[in-house]
Amino acid sequence: MKLRYLFHLGLIFVAGTIATFMPVNPQSKIGGPINSGDTAWLLTSSGLVLLMTPGLSFFYGGMVSKKNLISTMMQSIVALGVITILWIIVGFSLSFGDSLWGIIGNPFTFFMYRGIGMQTHPDFSPTIPFALFSLFQMKFAIITPALVSGGFAERVRFSSYLIFIVLFSLFIYSPLAHMTWHPDGLLRSWGVLDFAGGTVVHISAGMAALAGSIYLGPRQEISHNPPHIPYVILGTGLLWFGWFGFNAGSSLAANDVAVLAFLNTTVASSVAMMSWIFFEKLQGKKVSSLGACVAAVVGLVAITPGAGFVNTGSSILIGFIASLASNLALHFKTKTGVDDTLDVFPCHGLGGILGMILTGIFAKDVGLMTGQTRTFFYHLIALVIVCLFTYFGSYVLYIITDKIKPLRVRPDEEVMGLDLSQHGETLIKAKITN
Repeated sequence: MKLRYLFHLGLIFVAGTIATFMPVNPQSKIGGPINSGDTAWLLTSSGLVLLMTPGLSFFYGGMVSKKNLISTMMQSIVALGVITILWIIVGFSLSFGDSLWGIIGNPFTFFMYRGIGMQTHPDFSPTIPFALFSLFQMKFAIITPALVSGGFAERVRFSSYLIFIVLFSLFIYSPLAHMTWHPDGLLRSWGVLDFAGGTVVHISAGMAALAGSIYLGPRQEISHNPPHIPYVILGTGLLWFGWFGFNAGSSLAANDVAVLAFLNTTVASSVAMMSWIFFEKLQGKKVSSLGACVAAVVGLVAITPGAGFVNTGSSILIGFIASLASNLALHFKTKTGVDDTLDVFPCHGLGGILGMILTGIFAKDVGLMTGQTRTFFYHLIALVIVCLFTYFGSYVLYIITDKIKPLRVRPDEEVMGLDLSQHGETLIKAKITN
């Protein structure tokens, strides 16, 4: 056991040594001058997007049982460390390196961050340092596998989870990011619009979470009474705040598009929250703070792919439609027997799917509402491809991970709780008997 961890530490040391002494590959393309306003906004946005991952840890942590709270939060936080290292080594190259068939980037283009300079880049960052563009994109790569963890929370071995998120980032996230956001990417060449990650982040996370919940099967103990609602409220606030960087920052400039995305983000989330509340009141239910928080996040998810492409009126409709659809999906999910612990698919997966479809309908100048059919048609094709790829691809990765190291904890460890069995920590005070 100790030898294995020594090996892992050795790998990190070797990677750092290689990166230190490797000859620097000069940046092949240099853009125009650096714009200080754009740079300041993207620095801020990168910090906001990073804050979303701790926010997600509170959002998820508040919805699980007390004996799994620490482990659930840790599954989000650890992605900050794992994916950052992976991104530096090869993740950025796979996502934004020289295109191979429009599907994946050449892993050697920016291997070990070679060629990631402080100059602008004409294709990716025309007014900000190329290194800042990479840092901004890194935060998206971090939160995506953290989102997936909600689908199989309370029953996964921590070490196996680390293996899975590495595989997911390399073989699911990176190809999607390349196909969608690289200038030579397959989906981008079709005209598919994904302003800030509805497809790359939320659909991929939702489908992977669905695959994981089906592969692992239900938990032994399923509770529907979250013990830490204030954590959920805090997490929602942090996510909403960080989402302004997530969406408005994706303009890559301090301009009118950033303002539009900022405006649409808060409008869609607000509408989704209030629609959820009124819909539940129509059903004779009390106003649930948990439901309101989930609805706000659904609105944020749904507006993400079209944040900079639709007008504010459309953002109202997007928030409204996504809220009601996710609400109904949650009710349907309880009848399926699928134990998606924290409802990642009904919220993030379905929200991303609806957002992608509605962007194809409402996008200014190219959407179905303007009489154009091409964008909407390709959005439907891309949606089928992305859903199939992320679901079945993730399912295969669960099988591979399970072969390397069993994914699910032992039954006694699950009953004990992952906080204690995986981390040796617990919030539950032991009873003292005389």
